[in-house]
Amino acid sequence: MPSVEGGAPSSFIHMDSPEHDRLRRMAMRHFGPPHTPGLVTGLEGFLTATVGNLIDDLVGKEQIDVVDDFAFPFPVTVICHLLGVPREDKPRFHLWVNDIMNSVDYNPETDPKEKLDKGVQARKDLLQCLGELVEQRHGRPGDDLLSRLANDDGPDGRMADADIVATAKLLLIAGHETIVNLISNGMLTLLRHPQVLQRLRDEPGLVVPLVEELLRYEPPVQIIPWRVAYSDVTVADTVIPQGSQIMLMLASGSRDPQRFHDPDRFDPDRRDNQHLGFGSGIHLCFGGPLARRETQIALTGLVRRLDRPRLVADPPPYRPSPVLRGPIHLDIEQGDA
Repeated sequence: MPSVEGGAPSSFIHMDSPEHDRLRRMAMRHFGPPHTPGLVTGLEGFLTATVGNLIDDLVGKEQIDVVDDFAFPFPVTVICHLLGVPREDKPRFHLWVNDIMNSVDYNPETDPKEKLDKGVQARKDLLQCLGELVEQRHGRPGDDLLSRLANDDGPDGRMADADIVATAKLLLIAGHETIVNLISNGMLTLLRHPQVLQRLRDEPGLVVPLVEELLRYEPPVQIIPWRVAYSDVTVADTVIPQGSQIMLMLASGSRDPQRFHDPDRFDPDRRDNQHLGFGSGIHLCFGGPLARRETQIALTGLVRRLDRPRLVADPPPYRPSPVLRGPIHLDIEQGDA
């Protein structure tokens, strides 16, 4: 996509050490342990209420789209709450995220240029609004993430406003897209394994290992294409020369038969499940704990309250992306339809 940042910093996900480490430390002071260990548990009530409200609108409908009706609005609502986006701005954020996501897989051969233009404009509007919100937070400490980042003078100093905006955009866009796919892939997998779906209804605690297995078996991020070999490295008797571009096949690694027994089987009882669903190393997804809990609450709520859900089409239509895997739509019937 055309760049709209105008020279503004990228988020730390695109950086190497030591700059990556410094910015990640500054963000993590307000996003989890050890400095804010109660972040995710403190959101528990909000996550549960948001899921309940969304499902309230689905109960009784003969046919629903899990993506559009549930998985898409849920994470953007959560991130807006976490960032401290004012109530009056939340509808705009929903529209911007929708336009940005629609433009991610833009194909100039088949898609109208309006699809790309709306995505570019949405990114501009989002960056401008985030910048204004950060500016308003200076000198006004609060519990939301933007306020904390804008007023914190920690060991690494205060994060620059442009870096706060880049971090907020990362949370909103990258965090949103992955959760949409994780929830949608999860519901699709459960509908393909009705015995596991019924177990989850009967044993709500199963959701914890189930989501870990889902991250291994059907992860939202399949490939990381933006890596380079810093030195010659040998993998499986093949020398990858220094400077070569590397594509990390995370989804394939999580189904490595030398690491996982019967890797192509969905098994929520799997032990020692060290998957690559959140990456690894210094770039391990820093939103992982929140993503896990969002998905656990979402899937538990859906299987508990939907009435005999059934797939309308299998496979469903998928987004045309080699990096991100998830249905564009996931239509299901419920009840006696």
